Amino acid sequence: MTEAAQVFKATENNVKIIGRTYEYNDVLWLALSGGGVEFSFYGKKAEITIKGDPIATSGNNEARIGIDVNGSRVIDDMVTQPVKKYTAFESDTEQNVTIRVIKLSEAAMSTVGIQEIAVDAKEGIKPTPANVHKIEFIGDSITCGYGVDDDNVEGTFSTATEDVTKTYVYLTAQRLQADYSMVSFSGYGIISGYTENGEKLLTHLVPDYYEKVGKSEGKFDGTLVPQTLSWDFNKFVPDLIVVNLGTNDDTYTEDDPARQADYVKQYAEFLKMIRANNADATILCTLGIMRDRLYPFVEQAVNNYTQETGDTKISAMRFDLQSEADGYVVNFHPSEVTHRKAAEKLVARIKEHMKWDK
Repeated sequence: MTEAAQVFKATENNVKIIGRTYEYNDVLWLALSGGGVEFSFYGKKAEITIKGDPIATSGNNEARIGIDVNGSRVIDDMVTQPVKKYTAFESDTEQNVTIRVIKLSEAAMSTVGIQEIAVDAKEGIKPTPANVHKIEFIGDSITCGYGVDDDNVEGTFSTATEDVTKTYVYLTAQRLQADYSMVSFSGYGIISGYTENGEKLLTHLVPDYYEKVGKSEGKFDGTLVPQTLSWDFNKFVPDLIVVNLGTNDDTYTEDDPARQADYVKQYAEFLKMIRANNADATILCTLGIMRDRLYPFVEQAVNNYTQETGDTKISAMRFDLQSEADGYVVNFHPSEVTHRKAAEKLVARIKEHMKWDK
């Protein structure tokens, strides 16, 4: 970097904030899938300094980050050091450059921080403009992009094979030119997390963490636990909220009517929590990419909620079940092809329902 280099912090004055983030000790911390920043400049070089949490040196399920320059991935790395500097862009001539830094892996295992951005650019950096539309996505492993980079169905979970930018949610936001925020955790549900023994798993419930900055084994700067931090819902006010929860609950409810009724009841309660924090958003409740047995109960929860509250800015949509022809990835999670098809269906529904032209 030349003497003309300027150094910036990843604050909202300098970058567009993507998703739920948290500023702590002069570092912008990312936990949830898809969190990050975007900025533009006219210049010759950009370096981004990334800070790892204590998980970074553990050798297991560290955070995965992606850095895109003008829409193309130039850096894809696992954060395995306390601090690392990446040269994202370098040129002999000044150019218009847009850089996006995204956390590709999910919150539960690890977090990562953006410590500083250094550029060789006379005018410095500036946030990219906000988009017209804003969407929040609430989901589980499907939303996180679980295993999307490993087509061995017998493989095991790893943050190294998660890439949220290949998921139906990221693709949907791209196609609708919408800013997004994601709240997703693999194995999580509304009344139970994923279970193999029929026992209710109460440690993996999205409603418990929906109002938090995140939920992670990693700590911001080694000391701050994301699930102790309340999220400020004024920071991102969505026009639309897409909920995709029930795939993991179904491993617990199966065909038990009492358990399915409990799912309906708690789903409606979760909708009240969502509405309490998002007064004006339209809510779309979805299910079906991996399992759709609970879909009628999603519809029932939506109907019960509307009857009880009078809130009509809510509806449901069934996704198409994934097919063997489109391939599977780890633990029979959806492939890139399936994610693309799901995005097409969701985009069409949103355009029609929200009257969005793009």
